[in-house]
Amino acid sequence: MDFEFTENQEAMRKAVSELCNTFPPTYWRAKDKDRQYPEEFVDALTKAGWLSVLIPAEYGGAGLGMLEASIILEEINRSGATATACHAQMYTMGAILRHGSREQKERYLPGIAKGEIRLQSLGLTEPESGSDTTRIKTFAKLEGDSYIVNGQKIFISRVQHSDLMLLVARTTPFEKAEKKTMGLSLFLVDLRSAGESLKVSPIETLVNHETNELQIQDLVVPRENLLGKEGMGFYHLLDGLNAERILVAAECIGDGYWFIDKAVSYAKQRVIFGRPIGENQGVQFPIAEAYSSIRAADLVRYKAASMFDQGKDCGEEANMAKLLASEASWEAANVAMTTYGGYGMAVDSDVERKFRESRLFLTAPVANNLILGYLGSHTLGLQRSF
Repeated sequence: MDFEFTENQEAMRKAVSELCNTFPPTYWRAKDKDRQYPEEFVDALTKAGWLSVLIPAEYGGAGLGMLEASIILEEINRSGATATACHAQMYTMGAILRHGSREQKERYLPGIAKGEIRLQSLGLTEPESGSDTTRIKTFAKLEGDSYIVNGQKIFISRVQHSDLMLLVARTTPFEKAEKKTMGLSLFLVDLRSAGESLKVSPIETLVNHETNELQIQDLVVPRENLLGKEGMGFYHLLDGLNAERILVAAECIGDGYWFIDKAVSYAKQRVIFGRPIGENQGVQFPIAEAYSSIRAADLVRYKAASMFDQGKDCGEEANMAKLLASEASWEAANVAMTTYGGYGMAVDSDVERKFRESRLFLTAPVANNLILGYLGSHTLGLQRSF
């Protein structure tokens, strides 16, 4: 197996890094302090074409693979920036690409590729059902040529900075569904015309991550905005989860390398008791161990991305990549914080901001316990734990 990057992939990594370097740490500190969306950064990525690499060339994208997409997101986080503000723009459109009609693809994908349309929000999670997607209560009732949607969603990210949103709703009540995973449907909602039918309430969180609670009342969704087959939305959604897992793993790996670089640099120049603290095994060894964990997770990420691009079943690898990468990143975050000591708590170090951001990935977009449950039952053949 060849683990070397191609010349084009190396050029891509360099170009993304150069773009990110035009947004210095002071930019991210200010956005974090004021809880602002990094609009300028997202616009720059969009205009450069980095967020449309997975869209086929016939619709205006670069037509590249998951490996290239993962390199882009890794490099964003490795630069000290954060890709969570826009990463869904990469993979959410996959639902249109895989399950949309020809008319839907031609109507939306070129605009998404150009950056004229933002599709970077998924309305799935609900307060009562949490990770048990089959138990969501938001319901879409077909009346004539439109669905009338009512319900509630929570922790729905980037709604205020999206034009479109993928919405998951039941079209058959849970009790009447043939299987609990059936009767769910996937819709494309135009947020620009939702009006009073969609009430958005921001949720303040540990990190500067635009997320919201949604109250949906008599939202009219044209029948033509149904993606795929009615009642098969759960399965349509599953198609995109491997891509999401791989790309999130890449972000974690980028964060991990950033923490390692920061810890190494500080350990070299911080002198206590007459010598750099990096000479002390108590400082040096944890950094080396965290680096090893990042490298190992990195290899699984590349394996998953390679399999995805070859059209192979990569559910196991994609889930392991997200699991290992998020845990390795969190390990590196703690190592960096410990290496910096009290200075790590200072905002100007940037460590405390990235420390908070990296913690999110242990829980979202899927909790690691759910991944362990998947591996236990689907890979190892154990009884389902949930």
